[in-house]
Amino acid sequence: MDTASAPPLAAPLDIAFDYTRSLGPVLGRFMTGLRDRRVLGARTADGRVHVPPLEYDPATHAPVTELVPVPPTGTVTSWTWTDRPLDGQPLERPFGWALIRLDGADTALLHAVDAGTRESMRTGMRVRIRWAAERSGHIRDIACFEPDAGPPHPPDDSTSGDPGTSSGAGANGELVTGITTPIRLSYTHTTSAEESRYLHALSEGRLLGQRCPACRKVYVPPRVCPADGVPTEEEVPVRDHGTVTTFCVVNVPFAGQRLDPPYVVAQVLLDGADIPIPHLILGEAGDVRMGMRVAAVWRDPATWSTTPENIAHFRPTGEPDAPYESYQEHL
Repeated sequence: MDTASAPPLAAPLDIAFDYTRSLGPVLGRFMTGLRDRRVLGARTADGRVHVPPLEYDPATHAPVTELVPVPPTGTVTSWTWTDRPLDGQPLERPFGWALIRLDGADTALLHAVDAGTRESMRTGMRVRIRWAAERSGHIRDIACFEPDAGPPHPPDDSTSGDPGTSSGAGANGELVTGITTPIRLSYTHTTSAEESRYLHALSEGRLLGQRCPACRKVYVPPRVCPADGVPTEEEVPVRDHGTVTTFCVVNVPFAGQRLDPPYVVAQVLLDGADIPIPHLILGEAGDVRMGMRVAAVWRDPATWSTTPENIAHFRPTGEPDAPYESYQEHL
């Protein structure tokens, strides 16, 4: 295959995970309030009310202890418009992202405004919370804001409800102590010409590096040399055998894990290369060590494509370990 004249490769990529965090006494009460259709702000030593609440006073650095209710209405202080909402955003139709200062608060909250049209969106417009039908104690319990023609509400407006007991628990259940937020990034990765040639070589069962014209180091995959800041040029075939330089044993299970722990992720310095690549070492995890000689285990050639996943993992070769001096400069 003539890879020199082939167009650069491109592919859609998705990175996704669930971000889970615990909440302290301040944010726990705030999220509990949202679950119960109430908004709480934090009053700091200077008398200002912050929504969302702060956990520590920015002036005195003391923990914030006083939470006060604020109404579900406010004023847009600045905004931008989204014509094409992305997956996971609050609304599936065009909407505004806005900074909204709730009545009785001194700071602004970032959220979506269902204004209908861009022409309807403006600085100074009055808005009201639209609560989600099902709430669990999360910022998404506020489905969005919507236009509100009414006058400003005083801070002690009864629609905001009672801030709760000293424990912070609301009327509908226990205090919210943690939240889980799905994180997702979708994008299209387009390779450089050098990376494309590397990936095309993988589809043929070959490993291809490139040599820096300045320092003469061979990089796999090819890249701009981090030491000299110049593109690598000369193509260099690299063996699918190498040496383990460093490694870690994965013992903790996690969502989406493809292998049952324990297993090893190692940095493998391929023969002929000057920078290691990360990959799996399968076998007895306790036998893996620095200097161990390993070889690539390729998948069935019928399944090969332009991806590093053509190599399923690396396996020990049984050769004598490489001396430390042979890879100490590549750790």
